[in-house]
Amino acid sequence: MVERVFLKRAYEAPAKSDGTRVLVDRLWPRGISKEALKVDHWLKEVAPSTELRKWFDHDPEKWAEMKKRYKAELGKGAQKEALGELKALAKEGPLTLVYGAKDEEYNQAVILKELLTGKAG
Repeated sequence: MVERVFLKRAYEAPAKSDGTRVLVDRLWPRGISKEALKVDHWLKEVAPSTELRKWFDHDPEKWAEMKKRYKAELGKGAQKEALGELKALAKEGPLTLVYGAKDEEYNQAVILKELLTGKAG
């Protein structure tokens, strides 16, 4: 498994230690320019479906079910392909998953990191 996977909100300043920066949201973060975000890749397809995102609505009580449903989504179609791209990038060196959510504990980037590193956290 990959060790060097980091999480960072889109509104935090980029750092050299971030390595490859990948935006893992389906929507571009509000109020931030492409220049300010400084991402190397935008993998929209690795994000939860619009339906799942709206259902979850960052409700901690739905977290366990969100993880289950999201992992199921990542097992097929364009989302599976995008996850494969993310895994390949993670093998190349440090990888920072950039996300726009205010909630740092309950968001899809947390689930993606778990999948990439094999560590729940």
